[in-house]
Amino acid sequence: MQVSNFITYTETDYGTILLNRPEKRNAISLEMANELSTLLDDLKEKEIKFLVVKSAGEGVFCAGGDLNDFHGALSEKEAYDTLHTMKLVLSKIVSFPVPTICLLQGDALGGGCELATACDIRIAKETAKFGFIQSNLGILPGWGGGALLYEKVHPSFALQWLTEGKMLDAHFLMQKGWLHKIIPEEEWIDEEKVLEDYMKKSITQMEYLKTQYMESLSIPTLLEKMDKESARCANLWSSPKHEKIVKQFLNKSRS
Repeated sequence: MQVSNFITYTETDYGTILLNRPEKRNAISLEMANELSTLLDDLKEKEIKFLVVKSAGEGVFCAGGDLNDFHGALSEKEAYDTLHTMKLVLSKIVSFPVPTICLLQGDALGGGCELATACDIRIAKETAKFGFIQSNLGILPGWGGGALLYEKVHPSFALQWLTEGKMLDAHFLMQKGWLHKIIPEEEWIDEEKVLEDYMKKSITQMEYLKTQYMESLSIPTLLEKMDKESARCANLWSSPKHEKIVKQFLNKSRS
């Protein structure tokens, strides 16, 4: 099913959302965010064992938000309203009725790491690298992904990664618990083999497993933490450092 020019959905025993904007490093525009939100609402009623989130191209899973929409010249309220759209998408992934699996065929930066963190299970190609780089831009994660990170890894490591803003390799992040599985590059093409452990389970099993996981996360409290983080990011949005870096990037991309 073609959702838009940049998003497709396919379904077998499981569902697959494909971000298909490789020429823009699969950056998510505001239009894409709204489409993802609507799609996730529709998919909640589907009888699927799990939901896969992946993207097209080789080098980058997702470079975060499209700076033509998530640009620096927004007021605090405008920034919060804009960030809210993808925060809502992440919250719908977190509370999706069956497990969500992120297939990371390439690097994830900023919001791309937030999107991956919202998924329950992360499987990466061994050559990929990942970075919550938002602190280098003078802001915080804006979609609630930082708040999610504290739930997915040890809090002290979450603080370190968020603060330093470094790109980290797959093997290191496997040790830290952020990644669940690393796949050699030559084996990545066989998606059914990558997902075979999940495909063997019944829909009811997967629903129960996800319900139990959500109970452990205390979803209402978690969503509140995500909202607070988004508001703090919006407060920093018009900071001189953030405006300068975004302006430099946009000028470079247009030249």
